[in-house]
Amino acid sequence: MSLEASVARVDITDPRAARVHDPAYAKCLVLRQGDVSAVLVTVDAVAIGGIGAIPGGFMDSVRAELARDPGIPAAHVVVNASHCHAAVRPDCERLVVEAVREAWRGLAAVTVAAGAATETRISENRRATLKDGTQTDMRRAYAFAWNDEIAAIDPIDPQVGLARIDRADGRPLAVVYVFACHPIMNPPGRGSSADFPAFASATIETALGDGALAFFVQGCGGDINPVRYKDVRTPPDAEPLGRLLGATVLDGVRRLPAGGPGPLAAAQRVVPLPRAADHARRIAALEAERARLVGSLRGTNVNFESFLPLLVRQRLTADAPAAAGGAPGAADDAFALLEHDNRGQVADYLANIRVMERLTRLNTNLALLEAHAARARAAAADTIDVELCGLRIGDFRLVTFPGELTAEVGMNVKRAAGAANAFVAGCTNGYIHYLPTVRQRTNTGFAQEDCDSMVAPEWQRVFEAAAVEMLRGL
Repeated sequence: MSLEASVARVDITDPRAARVHDPAYAKCLVLRQGDVSAVLVTVDAVAIGGIGAIPGGFMDSVRAELARDPGIPAAHVVVNASHCHAAVRPDCERLVVEAVREAWRGLAAVTVAAGAATETRISENRRATLKDGTQTDMRRAYAFAWNDEIAAIDPIDPQVGLARIDRADGRPLAVVYVFACHPIMNPPGRGSSADFPAFASATIETALGDGALAFFVQGCGGDINPVRYKDVRTPPDAEPLGRLLGATVLDGVRRLPAGGPGPLAAAQRVVPLPRAADHARRIAALEAERARLVGSLRGTNVNFESFLPLLVRQRLTADAPAAAGGAPGAADDAFALLEHDNRGQVADYLANIRVMERLTRLNTNLALLEAHAARARAAAADTIDVELCGLRIGDFRLVTFPGELTAEVGMNVKRAAGAANAFVAGCTNGYIHYLPTVRQRTNTGFAQEDCDSMVAPEWQRVFEAAAVEMLRGL
């Protein structure tokens, strides 16, 4: 049976944005095969509801409108947010509906090919396991751990899921690519930006031509940052990373075999996940650790102005006397004693700096824990109903989830599904914050993924089983 598809794109950049670095888009891939229809929408936004400019009722409204006209079933409407921090206009919902209807009117026969590529150069896991067995994470909100504290860095997922959809005459119509990484390389100070996916998609679209659109789908990037995200020596710039990803996608789609006409399938399932019930205990543990750290601060004779030159001199001239430039009698006992005391003062000041940095991490994550504790107290149930959607286009299979899944979860699902070209997307059809692994969720070092989470550790087993079942059933 023939597979039909069409695409449309609309600029959703908020015209009220003070600065715009690059435009934000909503892109629509409409699909039909016989009586089955579906649409994949990708938006350059931080989330679908929950946080950011897109309201919580977005999905219900869009689905109702598309069910009415052109008749796409609500369960077959899949909307993925790239998780970039672009400024999105308030009437995004209307624009998305209009774009889908525009695409619907252009449906024509297509073929689809699926596969995968590998990209290792543009991302890094932001979680570090420290030598004491705890974990911390890398954010611009606070200082990262020191090199001598780090035992290991968690892995990235380098796989790029690919679907190439071609018109009947062989010209490209769309490329869908699934990749796991936070699009946060362009900071807000540079202006509204769709970040590295914008440059990746532009690279792909320019190379393919013929009006083809590239659809970036956010994978399981909850704990994945752009590489060199914390570099303070050069200005942050998403474009080089996007160009690298775009080139990888282009190379991958050109290597795909000839496509076929389908099949097309879509599925939906609501899964109850266990809500976190341990906020009070974790808040108490965090507060106790914070109190211990405050108590460990040491009084010093030096302030920052005197500490810094002492530190530099000690690092440059490890055996130098206390007197700058030396002096007659530099080996005198008084100078040796002063040098000994100064080294102790510098060591104590450095220890205080480490404590200060850990305190800033704890304070930030305590606020996240307290916010979720308040939400849990206000909740009417001890479970959270979440929507999983499945989409199959030819041999390309995708299961989606409305939150920030971490990389290990996605890799577990893909491995267990046992199907080629099966992929996992987060940030889709809603937003319920971070979904860490059991190990991450029970981390006593307190990182963002652990604390900005609504679920109990058991969520992982429930989700992974449901996601694997959905992928196998497509």
